[in-house]
Amino acid sequence: MQDAAQDFEEQTGAPVDPPAPPAAGEPGSVADRTAPGPHGPVDVRVYVPDGAPASAFVWAHGGGFAVGDLDMPESHAVAGALQRAGHLVVAVGYRLAAEGTRWPVPSDDVLAAWRWGRDLAAAAGVDAARTFLGGASAGGNLAAGAVLRLLEAGEAPPAGVVLAYPTLHAVPPAASPAAVRALGTLPPGEERWEPPAVRAMYAGYVGADPDGAPAAVTPGTAPLEGFPPVLVLVSEADGLRGSAEDFAARLVGAGVPVTCVLERGTRHGHLNRDEQGARASLRRIDTWLRAAPALAGPAV
Repeated sequence: MQDAAQDFEEQTGAPVDPPAPPAAGEPGSVADRTAPGPHGPVDVRVYVPDGAPASAFVWAHGGGFAVGDLDMPESHAVAGALQRAGHLVVAVGYRLAAEGTRWPVPSDDVLAAWRWGRDLAAAAGVDAARTFLGGASAGGNLAAGAVLRLLEAGEAPPAGVVLAYPTLHAVPPAASPAAVRALGTLPPGEERWEPPAVRAMYAGYVGADPDGAPAAVTPGTAPLEGFPPVLVLVSEADGLRGSAEDFAARLVGAGVPVTCVLERGTRHGHLNRDEQGARASLRRIDTWLRAAPALAGPAV
């Protein structure tokens, strides 16, 4: 079946130009934009560095699939710090899980933003070997799930993936003794992300029991062959720590280059707080984005 542009060209004889690629914007700028998606426009915020970008990075905030936005520190402060470090960043304001908005809508939005950001990067002179995807907590789940969907579709994945304290299992792997000790340091009332709470979070995302959900919903249980290089940042006192560490171990088993760093003295969501651990993680992300092309070898 031909598309509307082909039909118009045949009827009128006038060639139809393909849509122009998105333009990044002025150096040093921050601008709210939209990316086309299957459920309507997807909110994105584009952060353009002052000079030639060291990389392009599409970034998804966390919030249990149900809260969060482009203004939260985990989105805006992280993207701004990486912009100042020389990276072109596209922060994704995906639709949040709620009544009437369940899987695959947030995942579809992240995929749409990834494709748009990839085209934006190319128009800005950033090649595919320096174009990355990442996310924090539930955003890390959405980023990892997007990669699995790209691989399943036979589409090129990002050059690498950054996962900050991700949730990747509806049933978290058992916590290590070290993780249990770290959780014991949390003050009373602090969210520990115990298994019932994690399962409820996934049920809210899917809109049903998460058992039997597609692999992209629980990337920690999926085959990982073909996954691009990954940086995993782990919060020390975090009930989701086992999910991140188990995923890193499975990446190693699949032959995927992976760097897994335990950020000492942090608790879940540390990129939302202006603290030493968050600043250390931002330096690690900057360094890894610059070095990651060498991990994957020459582009083919």
